[in-house]
Amino acid sequence: MRGSNPALNDSAFDSVLDADGAYNDIMTLEGTVSKSMFLIALVIGAGIVGWKMCGMSYFAPHLQTILVGSSILGLITAMITIFKKTMAPTTAPAYAILEGITLGIFSFMYESAYSGIIFQAVLLTVSVFLALLLCYKSGLIQPTENFKLAVISATIGIFFVYILSFIGQFVGFTIPYIHDSGPIGIGVSVIIVIVAALNLVLDFDFIEKGSDSGRLPGYMEWYAAFGLLVTLVWLYIEILRLLAKLRDE
Repeated sequence: MRGSNPALNDSAFDSVLDADGAYNDIMTLEGTVSKSMFLIALVIGAGIVGWKMCGMSYFAPHLQTILVGSSILGLITAMITIFKKTMAPTTAPAYAILEGITLGIFSFMYESAYSGIIFQAVLLTVSVFLALLLCYKSGLIQPTENFKLAVISATIGIFFVYILSFIGQFVGFTIPYIHDSGPIGIGVSVIIVIVAALNLVLDFDFIEKGSDSGRLPGYMEWYAAFGLLVTLVWLYIEILRLLAKLRDE
């Protein structure tokens, strides 16, 4: 069963496991954790920079351009990382910085509209992450094949709805309830947050199995950390949107 995170699916590891030759440096769980923490630190640092830029008169007229630019560059960097895993030690930190700037500006906009919402979103994101990690390590949540299938199916469905919603902005139609602040819209956001959170369980399982194999090269630590960061960013954004809807209700 393939992982629902496109960066952390089974084929990502299979393509490396099928390669011939030995590696002097192999992927370990400890190494992946340390690199994950490093990437998160980069996101936070870059986020602070992006946030401060919003308060500077020099950058104020260009914030929309910077936001779009960092988003596009971040997407390009992510695609390079996914398709060229050997570059992960370079591209993963670059992605974290670009995503941090994007989230910094994005968060400032939300904080300007909803005072105190960023602290709540960060606290909830960290809490959900730790809770899911505890549930996974304790065996309370088992990533069975049926569990994986359900999470994967839901994630793919959400992905296509978001794609249609994005296209709709340019051709003149909207997807009902996705951005609504009513009871149904809030319910939709709650479901999306749950699905994003459950993706963490699949990521934990995937990283652990990849580390336990003892056959993956060291650069896969960066790649696995990048994949986990993708899920965390998604979870934070969805929690932020949910909180905003609750404020509007």
